[in-house]
Amino acid sequence: MLKNKSILITGGTGSFGKQFVKTILEKYPEIKKVIVFSRDELKQFEMAQEFSPSRYPQIRYFLGDVRDRSRLDYALDGVDIVIHAAALKQVPAAEYNPFEAIKTNILGAQNVIEACLEKGVKKVVALSTDKAAAPINLYGATKLCSDKLFVAANSYRGSHDIKLSVVRYGNVMGSRGSVIPFFLEKKNTGVLPITDPKMTRFNITLSEGVDLVLFALENMWGGEVFVPKIPSYRILDVAEAIGPDCKKDIIGIRPGEKIHEEMITETDALNTLEFEKYFVILPSFQPTWSIDEFKKTFKGEFCKYGFRYNSGENSEWLSVPDLKKLISENT
Repeated sequence: MLKNKSILITGGTGSFGKQFVKTILEKYPEIKKVIVFSRDELKQFEMAQEFSPSRYPQIRYFLGDVRDRSRLDYALDGVDIVIHAAALKQVPAAEYNPFEAIKTNILGAQNVIEACLEKGVKKVVALSTDKAAAPINLYGATKLCSDKLFVAANSYRGSHDIKLSVVRYGNVMGSRGSVIPFFLEKKNTGVLPITDPKMTRFNITLSEGVDLVLFALENMWGGEVFVPKIPSYRILDVAEAIGPDCKKDIIGIRPGEKIHEEMITETDALNTLEFEKYFVILPSFQPTWSIDEFKKTFKGEFCKYGFRYNSGENSEWLSVPDLKKLISENT
């Protein structure tokens, strides 16, 4: 799939980007070029210690910001595939600095789309979040806008031979800024701060997230939002798995937080196909391809009326032993 292809990852020095680069360098040794596009020169320097151009001649490090359209044009010259992972992701920071989140997550997304159209990119997969479904915080709202931009771009691509799709999933276990590294750090204090004892979240590992993006790249028709079937966890079970002897201090939810996350709303479900291991939210407008053919090809059916995919109502849960095992393997 990636043989002799050039691929660029925006936000490539983040947790996902590093895992994605590691995976494709190992899995596709005949890949032509891997471009890590990000704005932090220190993170690029640190990443280059592990993935150095001398050891991996395919890799390039390209300083730039998705807010800067002209820089994207330079970076995308000759690129076949783009994985858009760049975003401002911290909920409280976005609440306090709203337009900064808008400039990166919305205007930056449109810059990526326009540059990909102009530079002849063939496939684009944008990373989304469960917070984009029925958003109540600015981060989620900006990612919903971003999702809509990537989906809609398929309808005005004209003669450009390009497909753009979205992958939406929940909390990534062990990623920077997530609850598990935070609890591991706080464990030594003897106190774990709990926002709300009823809180639940979807969970996916970094390697599973990478696999889903690769699956989307191989199977995308353009305009879909891919949603994996993944387990949920209870925040109290995470605390128990990490610090069973720690005091659990209930501090209340932060601004813009939900008790339960949702990846498919009841309204989204009206336009969602269910498959064995994932869901696909179809474009709200008629796509350029046949929905019936899509259903037949991947053997999917529309979700039942009233369905929604919610972390608090999930059918699959991680137990405390499950969490202990996953934490030891992924942190």
